[in-house]
Amino acid sequence: MPDVPENQTPDLADDTAGSLSSLPTSKVARAARFAKTGLKVGANYVKHYARRSVGAESSTEDLHQANAAELYGALSQMKGSVLKVAQMLAMEKNILPAAYANQFAQAQYQTPPLSGPLVVKVLRDAFGRSPFEVFDEFDLQARQAASIGQVHFARKDDRPLAVKVQYPGVADSIRSDIRLVKPIALRVMGLDEAQVRPYLEEVETRLLEETNYALELRRGTEIGEQCAHLPHLEFARYYPELSSARVLTMDWLSGQHLKEFLQTNPTQEVRNQVGQALWDFYDFQMNTLLKVHADPHPGNFLLRVEAGGTVGVLDFGCVKEIPADVHHLFTALLAPETLTDPARLTELLTKAGVLRADDSAARQQFYVSTMQASLELVGRPFRQPVFDFGDPGYMAALYALGDDLLQQPELRQQREPRGSEHFIYLNRTYVGLYALLTELKAVVRTAGK
Repeated sequence: MPDVPENQTPDLADDTAGSLSSLPTSKVARAARFAKTGLKVGANYVKHYARRSVGAESSTEDLHQANAAELYGALSQMKGSVLKVAQMLAMEKNILPAAYANQFAQAQYQTPPLSGPLVVKVLRDAFGRSPFEVFDEFDLQARQAASIGQVHFARKDDRPLAVKVQYPGVADSIRSDIRLVKPIALRVMGLDEAQVRPYLEEVETRLLEETNYALELRRGTEIGEQCAHLPHLEFARYYPELSSARVLTMDWLSGQHLKEFLQTNPTQEVRNQVGQALWDFYDFQMNTLLKVHADPHPGNFLLRVEAGGTVGVLDFGCVKEIPADVHHLFTALLAPETLTDPARLTELLTKAGVLRADDSAARQQFYVSTMQASLELVGRPFRQPVFDFGDPGYMAALYALGDDLLQQPELRQQREPRGSEHFIYLNRTYVGLYALLTELKAVVRTAGK
């Protein structure tokens, strides 16, 4: 993060440029915001086709740009679960048109922050005192603003601190947001609610956990201590006495986010060490702790070139605890011997819920062959002792695989989700990790066979 300027006494009447003085927190207000956005997106389509009907120039890319800006503006104002979904979609670069992926990627780093007076109110509600009474210094201007909360710099007893302030009404809005969006999504995608319920419950549970700052404090402390022996990683210490249900205080970690870090042109050796630290962090969590920091987007890591490259890990709000049987299934699917044994693969896919008893022989063969090709490619880093994530051929093959799967009529016409709901966040974790390592162009020791 940038150097910390001298803190000055703020004028609470002055609002930070571009900040939000209020959030739509009620179900009615958020439904109205959804509806308003839908109307504007619809109007953009009308304008697009009207221009084309009279021979005027109006490209599909222009339409995507306009709609992406409108959607991101609405999500930024609403915060919470809808903005978190945008973060997740931005990591899936082969799913969205480029305009949406680029726009939503902003949610990984910075969204419009809350205004100063609203921040002061949250701190007063939490501690009965203003932030300037709780801390020796407190910068009212947020250094980072994302989906669930925003981070402020503070100082107490000469110790630099990061104070995460949760947006008002976020926890209460999650369930209502999902209920609001669910019927629209089910209708558009042609899915049955009973079949989708386990997946929605999994997402809702993780989102609600992200608003539980007491749980995040405990998990962040535990995982930081359990991973302290891993080289080139840095974890913040948390301060329970300076935290509450909606305020979380921890050490201020220095460093740069991935985009800024890469702009400094770090050497390949530094890239490799940073990539190795990330790989080792996730490998240890997955295979030893059976729980994993499941939100590996670029905004949750601070990178430094010191000591050959180090990684500061932020935000333990989204942690996926992995049942032992799910871990066994997940790792067995990636094992080299599984790829060469169709009977074994069929057995594992049945356990995972990808194959079903009422599937025809042709449908079973389709899923087995599709998953075999996917696992061969996606699991390749696990089967090699050293893997180069900077290989452009590998990433091109991954994106081509995603495009190919999206074009498969059997998958596009599928009317029910398949696979364990536990895989939602495990897949998300590795999508994020691969994306980070690819941006770094890191060569890492994966200890694969």
